[in-house]
Amino acid sequence: MRLLVINSNTTDSVTARIAAAARGAARPGTVVEAVSAPFGLPLIVSRADWLVAGPATLAALADRRGSYDAAIIACFGDPGLDAAKELAGVPVIGISEAAFHAACMLGRRFGIVSFTAALRPMFEDVLAHHGLASRCAGFRMGPAFAGDPGLVAEQRAALLVDLCRQSVEQDGAEAVILAGGPLAGLAPVIASQVPVPLVDGTVAAVRLAEALVGLAPPHAAAAPRPRALTGFGDPLARLYAG
Repeated sequence: MRLLVINSNTTDSVTARIAAAARGAARPGTVVEAVSAPFGLPLIVSRADWLVAGPATLAALADRRGSYDAAIIACFGDPGLDAAKELAGVPVIGISEAAFHAACMLGRRFGIVSFTAALRPMFEDVLAHHGLASRCAGFRMGPAFAGDPGLVAEQRAALLVDLCRQSVEQDGAEAVILAGGPLAGLAPVIASQVPVPLVDGTVAAVRLAEALVGLAPPHAAAAPRPRALTGFGDPLARLYAG
């Protein structure tokens, strides 16, 4: 089985974190390829960033089309997810989508913890999009962040543990999601310090993607009406050329 994991930002150190978490979660025999967005921003922290990240994510999917059995959008907010599901012809899962559904099976209500409150509006939007806002116990998020996204998990680990405990003790969360690609791989490191299950969206997405490949055999993607797409590079333009 071949999984393509796309970091929708351009920070390669974040991609390396995501790749390590994804490969650690994958079954023996599953090949994981992790790539950064071919253009865009070093960190996605707003709705505007999310809109830019969507075309970048689709471009990465299009560039490797035919080389994977399922794809994972490893950016919490799942930029480009609906379009990717429509065009890819294989299962495509976002890490927030995977985390939400996994958390729903681990507890009646889940908390969302992340390293900066700037992400909250985007997270609220994606929760509503997936119809799971009523299952969310609340958000616990850190202050503004302007450092290296590849180091935020280590730099804010103690803060994130405290936020997870607040989510459980004050919000009533029965499971907690560590939200954001830069936090990939942190859950097992701090799990012993949090009294409820911690959900890593990358891990959840890998395991669900492996299951979905068996449940949903490859199908012909719905071809869009042939049109000339300009400015996004040849791979994405070919998707629209029919």
